[in-house]
Amino acid sequence: MALRVAVLGAGHFGRFHALKASRAGDNPLRLVALHDSDPARAAAVAAECGVPALPAAEAIAAAEAVIVAAPTRFHAALGRQVLEAGRHLFMEKPIAATLAEAQTLADLAQSRRLVLQVGHIERFSAAFRAVVAAQDGARAVHWEAVRAAPFRPRSLDVSVVLDLMIHDIDLVLRLAGGPPETVEAVGARVMSEHADFAVARLGFAGGRAATITASRVSLTMERRLRVLGNEGEMSVDFLNRGLAVLRRGGAEAVATMPGYGIDRAGWTDHDSLEAEQAGFAQACAGQGAPEVGAAEGLAALRVALAVEAAIG
Repeated sequence: MALRVAVLGAGHFGRFHALKASRAGDNPLRLVALHDSDPARAAAVAAECGVPALPAAEAIAAAEAVIVAAPTRFHAALGRQVLEAGRHLFMEKPIAATLAEAQTLADLAQSRRLVLQVGHIERFSAAFRAVVAAQDGARAVHWEAVRAAPFRPRSLDVSVVLDLMIHDIDLVLRLAGGPPETVEAVGARVMSEHADFAVARLGFAGGRAATITASRVSLTMERRLRVLGNEGEMSVDFLNRGLAVLRRGGAEAVATMPGYGIDRAGWTDHDSLEAEQAGFAQACAGQGAPEVGAAEGLAALRVALAVEAAIG
């Protein structure tokens, strides 16, 4: 039986969540209500999805689980309201605006034995799963991630660190297997009251490091990852769905590096949001812990806030 869900927040991504959860057919979620602080927007998206637009408390009461996709500053209050009502919680990233707020949500979910999943959607992408498979067995010593996009006037209530960079922070933490020991960063405001581009350098145990660049004021779209390690190099172009690994014994010989070659791969894209929602439904049904739970959400937020502090 599909999990009855409500969506709180019908903005850009909240609408996507609502539309996905309202699909008919073999769907693990069934949207039953929607809420937004803007009544006109709530009514419009609710009509698209064929569900009622309700006050937050009524939407929560109608559901078994709730997806919160409101602006970051509302995450703590809405998350508490959901968990205190005894409903499972899917919280869009970041988990909260502060570590104290995030820890409160984590503790409340644990004490109520409720699922708290954080919306780091990149974990569910076919691209990242290809990266994890390709890195298997190799010891990486440096990661370089770039995520850039032209300016769009949305999500400007937070910096580019909490808007975009936190995705790659989460991925690097997953690949590195733990938190960084040092955080350095630079960045600047361009079009908003918060940093619109940032470059962070994370230092991990054993001399490993990561450089993460994020910009929402870029000339072009760019989304790539480079991994250097004892096997050689892995280069990933997420936009063009290409992955190349330079390693000993690789299939495509490199004339200047005897014994080394390049293995190339791609991936078949799937619907990452659908996979993310399905994982939430499974966790709510008791079929394992969420892929990105409160601990992972807290870890990513901790590093993101350290990056913001380093920018100053």
